[in-house]
Amino acid sequence: MTATMFSPELLLYSKTHNPNPPTHLGSRYHKVGGFLPEAGNTIVCHAEKGSRTQTVLIEAREKYLAMPEVQQFLFTPISSLHMTLFEGVIETRRRQDCWPGDLPIETPIGDMTELMAARLEGFSMADPFHVAVVEARPSGLLLDGATENDRKVMRAWRDAFADLLGYRQPNHDDYKFHMTFAYAIERLEDEALPRWQAMLDHVAEDIRRKAPVFELTPPAFCVFEDMNHFHEVLIFHFDT
Repeated sequence: MTATMFSPELLLYSKTHNPNPPTHLGSRYHKVGGFLPEAGNTIVCHAEKGSRTQTVLIEAREKYLAMPEVQQFLFTPISSLHMTLFEGVIETRRRQDCWPGDLPIETPIGDMTELMAARLEGFSMADPFHVAVVEARPSGLLLDGATENDRKVMRAWRDAFADLLGYRQPNHDDYKFHMTFAYAIERLEDEALPRWQAMLDHVAEDIRRKAPVFELTPPAFCVFEDMNHFHEVLIFHFDT
C-alpha cells in the first residue's frame, strides 16, 4: 500500500514518514515506567460516567489494545478520558505564548491555578455544544462539533477563555479537538500501517453508528499532576 492510501494522521505515527521521536517522550512519560510528573491545569469535558458514550469509547479503546503493536503505546486510564476545550498552563510548557501575559512565567503551577480559577469564577456562556467523532488516529480520536453551529460555539468558548485568561497559544485558531487513548512510545513500522488503517476506519465507523453525538460532562477547569487523572476544580454550567 502506498502512503496515499493512509490517512495523514496515521502517517504521523509511521517511522518511515515521521522518524522524529514522539513529542512528549521523556517529558510526559518514559518508555518504561509510565507517566512522569507534569503538573498543570486545563479546561476539559470528560466522558460521562456510565453513559452509552463511555461504553462505546471503552469498546473502541479495546480495539487499540488488541493490536499487535500495543506495547509501542502507553495508555491513559479510562477514568481520564476527556476532550480538551482550552489548554491551561503546564510545567513543561513555560513559554510566553502559552502563559497569561501579565503573570510571571516562573510562577508556580499551584499559584497559577489559584489565579486562573479566580479569573474563571462565575464565567458562563449561553450556548451548549454537541461533539462528534471526526476520525480515529493511533493516539485516539479527533473530535469536533456535531454541526457547523456546534463548531462555531466551541471556537467561541475558546476565544472567551483566551480573552479572560490573557493568552492565545500559537495553534489557538486551528486547534484540533481530540480524545487521547494512548501516547506513542515507538512509531509504527511500514508493515503495520495497513492493519492500523483498517482498525482506525472501523473504530470511527463504529463510533459514528453507536454514539453519533457524544455524552460529555460540562466544561470544567481541572488540575493534574500527570496524565492519569484530571481533577475538576470549577465546572462551567450552560446557561439554558
